[in-house]
Amino acid sequence: MKKRLLPVLLLTGAVSLGASAQPVQDRENPTCPAKPNWSDYRTMKLTPVEKNGQQVLLAEGAIDADLPQRLQAMLNKNRKITEIWLRSPGGDARAGNAAGLIIRKSGRGLITRIPKGWACFSACNFVFMGGRARIIDPGGLFIVHMFTMTGDRNAIATSVQEGTESTAALIAEVEQDSALLASEDNDFLIRAGVSRKLLTDIMYRQKATAGEGQDKSTRRCLTIKEALTYSVANAQD
Repeated sequence: MKKRLLPVLLLTGAVSLGASAQPVQDRENPTCPAKPNWSDYRTMKLTPVEKNGQQVLLAEGAIDADLPQRLQAMLNKNRKITEIWLRSPGGDARAGNAAGLIIRKSGRGLITRIPKGWACFSACNFVFMGGRARIIDPGGLFIVHMFTMTGDRNAIATSVQEGTESTAALIAEVEQDSALLASEDNDFLIRAGVSRKLLTDIMYRQKATAGEGQDKSTRRCLTIKEALTYSVANAQD
């Protein structure tokens, strides 16, 4: 399974981002809190609820390969859904793109939202950007990083043990898939009306893994101003 890289240590559990308590800052990723509230569901949970008289779909948890099919079925079954609220640590890269396109092509003008206190990271970014109207509430987090096409450390370790030829083959496969996904990401941004500078100015400038020295950051939390500048968010309440 091709995945956007999830954090090496998966942070679980919710944190309160209310006015009464400020989140603890991540020392290695200073633009982000130490424990983003991106849910610990291992498979994205889709829950239709009513909020302020509107039908809202809560989409919470890791993005799995079956999400596009499940999302399409949910939207077909619940025609009154007007918004999709997201919190996720990311997951399957192409499933995230596919889910975003389903939202984009629904013909229903679906709104995507990152509510206050929720976080949308990695592949979740592309689900969010599928919305016709995209809203990041104050206190909501849109978090980007430089993806890699494999988070499977066992596969890497095995290839190293098997020798140079096996490792070279793995590296070639990762590089080829990464280039292809980068092209798909670029195409997605064009379709969604998001500035491609999001990739060049922000996403591709993040490190895939923490490096040596003082700068160990691998994640970047966009400010609301940045999200609007790059057309990641294109509406405000």
